[in-house]
Amino acid sequence: MDKVKLAIAKGRLAKYSIDLLEKAGIDCGVLKEDNRKLIFTLPSHNLEVILLKAMDVPTYVEYGVVDIGIVGKDVLLEQEKQLYEVVDLKFGKCKFSVAGKPEALQGKKHLRVATKYPNVARKYFADKGQSVEIIRQEGSVELAPLMGLSDVIVDIVETGKTLKDNGLVVLEDVADISARLVVNRVSFKTKKKEILDIVNLVSKVVG
Repeated sequence: MDKVKLAIAKGRLAKYSIDLLEKAGIDCGVLKEDNRKLIFTLPSHNLEVILLKAMDVPTYVEYGVVDIGIVGKDVLLEQEKQLYEVVDLKFGKCKFSVAGKPEALQGKKHLRVATKYPNVARKYFADKGQSVEIIRQEGSVELAPLMGLSDVIVDIVETGKTLKDNGLVVLEDVADISARLVVNRVSFKTKKKEILDIVNLVSKVVG
């Protein structure tokens, strides 16, 4: 039987992903060991698990280096890779939002927008017919409107505490975000039974 390769996004989603797999009856003991390994074998379900940076998961899935992946909808929206999105895993919930000072959008014909997600921001404002200049940021985007670099930001908002602490507010919601299970298109044909077995186990837990 062919081994199924699963990529999991490192960081906050990894713990939720491992919990989900365990609830689905998959032994994940090796994933909890304190080491720096990035590739793990889970013999109970013929799975190979690879830990990747979230932004790399869709690329590995699209190219077929792995068969399936668990990654946030934020990354999928930004990258628009050619893959199947099969299950909303319903954890890692947050929102894409436009945020800034309370008066930031008033009377502005052209907006400067700071964001780590330029494609999401560009598409959102284009759909609204709003003229924008996108300024890509890698660090704390909340600084941009405070320092006058941008009028607003587009970012992930979970609790809103960071915004509030910096005198910013959510001005508009762009999209709901949560973790998703994605599948390589070719793998879905060549390893259909093995992949569907995993998808069904996970789907029963998610409900």
